[in-house]
Amino acid sequence: MKKLATLILLITIAAVAAAPAAAAPAPQKDWPAQLKFMAGPPGGNWFALGSAMADMWSKNTISVTSSTGGGVSNIINANGHKGDFGFSVTSLLGAAIKGEQDFMGRPAKNAAILANLYTQYTYFIMRKDFAEKNKITKLGDIFEKKIPVKMATLKPGTSSEFVVKSLFVKGYGVTYNDIKKMGGSMEFASYEGGADLIADGHIDLFIFSVGRVASIVMNIESKADIVCLPVDDGALKALSDAYGTVAFTIEPGIYKSVKKPVKTVGDYTCIVVRDDIPDSLAYDLCKALWENKASLAKAVKDIDELTPQIAVPDGVPTQAGALKYWKELQAKTKK
Repeated sequence: MKKLATLILLITIAAVAAAPAAAAPAPQKDWPAQLKFMAGPPGGNWFALGSAMADMWSKNTISVTSSTGGGVSNIINANGHKGDFGFSVTSLLGAAIKGEQDFMGRPAKNAAILANLYTQYTYFIMRKDFAEKNKITKLGDIFEKKIPVKMATLKPGTSSEFVVKSLFVKGYGVTYNDIKKMGGSMEFASYEGGADLIADGHIDLFIFSVGRVASIVMNIESKADIVCLPVDDGALKALSDAYGTVAFTIEPGIYKSVKKPVKTVGDYTCIVVRDDIPDSLAYDLCKALWENKASLAKAVKDIDELTPQIAVPDGVPTQAGALKYWKELQAKTKK
């Protein structure tokens, strides 16, 4: 009798373990059976949020898988039907549509915004001793005075590297080769690797894009005395005119190294989707995203910034079904 009871228990456990945690809703007519979401590299906010979003959509809308990705490759793959949607930044889509920078000669004609999600700030972190020695108080001083600076940013293909390269070219008329001719250098590293490089004095300036409150900045502050360089107004305007970036201000009170407001390049983490996705599917994806914002914020706090107003950007196209949902929600929230 005990053997029979044990056998029944084992069969029951096996059946429960084999069952899906939550079956995805049956796809509607003209919808694909499944979607592929492209997130970011392992260990980052995009990777964590991508996994949480895939689970959320699978439970509420349609079966979604999540894979690693990058700001540039996600646009290219969505545009070319190698994926359906994924993370990027809004300015990258602006460059992709024009066929410029990393998209030179291959403009994205089938990529649009599903939603802008939250703000993205670019930090120009310089060692305080180097800044004081060379009398550097803003980013433009480096190029105006032709100071040799050892720099680092994230790897090519990331949104950080795109912003750095584009700002230097559009805002200051400077390329990586020009920096080398000035006696400086540009390295590529991870967030953690760059933080170690500047803390150890191997580089003078570390540049990266991240959310409004960045633990990586606090990490660097705990290891070295630093300053956060502001970006010149003319350079901010030049980049905005080219790719639709905005100007954000890093306010005092968040970081001990920031004593007064610091102007910098602003952008938005967004979801880019292939534009030919069914409008009804895009609408429902946005609906589930908005209705589950609170649970997603447990994975990445920055998603709390999402509003119907932020969701729709200026200067780049929003997918028709997504635009319909966000505009309807904007009208409701005005009442």
